[in-house]
Amino acid sequence: MATKILEKSKAFYTEYERAGHVDKRATHYCPGCGHGVIHKIVAEALVDLELQDRTIFISPVGCSVFGYYYFDTGNIQAAHGRAPAVATGAKRSHPDSIVISYQGDGDLAAIGTAEIIHAANRGEKITVIFVNNAIYGMTGGQMAPTTLQGQNSTTTPMGRDVHNEGYPMKVCEMIDALHAPVFIERCSLHSSKHISRTRRVIRRALQSQADHKGFSFVEVLSACPSGWKMDPVSAEKWIEEHMLPVFPLGNFRDHIDETEGHRPQKPRLDNAAMRRQLDLVEREITKPEATQPMEAARNPEILMAGFGGQGIMLLGVATSSAAMIEGYETSWIPSYGPEMRGGTANCSVRIDEKPIGSPMIAEPTILMAFNRPSLEKFAPKVKPGGILFYDSSLIDIEPERPDCICVPVPFTKMADELGNTRFANMVAMGVLCGYTNLLTQEALFEALPSVIKRRQFIDANRKAVQSGLDYGRKLREQQSN
Repeated sequence: MATKILEKSKAFYTEYERAGHVDKRATHYCPGCGHGVIHKIVAEALVDLELQDRTIFISPVGCSVFGYYYFDTGNIQAAHGRAPAVATGAKRSHPDSIVISYQGDGDLAAIGTAEIIHAANRGEKITVIFVNNAIYGMTGGQMAPTTLQGQNSTTTPMGRDVHNEGYPMKVCEMIDALHAPVFIERCSLHSSKHISRTRRVIRRALQSQADHKGFSFVEVLSACPSGWKMDPVSAEKWIEEHMLPVFPLGNFRDHIDETEGHRPQKPRLDNAAMRRQLDLVEREITKPEATQPMEAARNPEILMAGFGGQGIMLLGVATSSAAMIEGYETSWIPSYGPEMRGGTANCSVRIDEKPIGSPMIAEPTILMAFNRPSLEKFAPKVKPGGILFYDSSLIDIEPERPDCICVPVPFTKMADELGNTRFANMVAMGVLCGYTNLLTQEALFEALPSVIKRRQFIDANRKAVQSGLDYGRKLREQQSN
């Protein structure tokens, strides 16, 4: 006698370790939420269509962000509304993958309107699943672009007024105006019959992508009992009575069968072709003989921080460029405050003998602080045994890190003595390398023309670097004695 076993789809993790819940076998979704139903439909389809191993889930901000908790597939987190743009990159770089852009209405129809329209207009060969529950469900129940006329939300307590907030946005109808999409349908989850229809629609959209047919868009009307302040049964009835008249169900376009599949080819350019394409000029670099840095500066993770306008970013780029000339693997990543001048600015520089996995730095081994707020903020994060360089011209306190090497240097005063305060960053680069023996003088000088755009200032910056090198070497020698 045959035995039928009902179990969770293989496209789900056995236990949801990423969710951090007490019960690692349960989802976090509210009772009556449609996300769990859609997840089940998608997971079963991926297994039945044998697509799981090549699926990439794009999860943006909103309730949809939690897809990576549950799906045992590839997953990329995307910024709010940007899932179609991320999906475009994933699909074009991996043409044989199945890319699902899974988005809510507050995400896709608000901040992400431009992304979804242009992805659809280009006919990107992705599948978009658009969960329409007429409200911002995750962030407190605010009005969404799809909120109905007269519907209450935390930002429309008297109901949506079309004279003030406009009419609900109909995304299927909007995308149907474009030429490229091959499949567009709106379905719902408010009854067993409609869930079955949604199941068939999502499978057709996924199979269309597997056959390289084109852009497919599935809108699903889904309940949000918590945001609507209803019980699950009342929420399903509300979809039927209130959402369906505004968002009529049905297929808007199905050109799948008559569309010829087309698998895009990844562009392949060799180095010579890329140089011709980018109009890069070959130049021979005479690599200086590598130095032997002090142990605390070996394969350093450097955080450089100060006010905007102090040349922090230029210092980071110049140091990274010199490290590349010397044959190191290197990375540089900036971080700015919102102000044009006088705000916070810092950058992270990694220099390593081996390939670098990430440019981010959690615990720097070297800190270069150009103002007191930067020293106070970042000094506690320096790894024990690290080095703290700080501008003693501007900082009137000493770092409380007896487990680190603290090096006060008057960067700004030294720059003033050279004739321009703005040379402080180049003085600092010289001090860093003179004190630690991290990079050679030749590499530092070789890097300057690539980062100093005004050629008349290169000689002056060389003098600043040399001044810092001499100071750093002398200071290290004094401390050694």
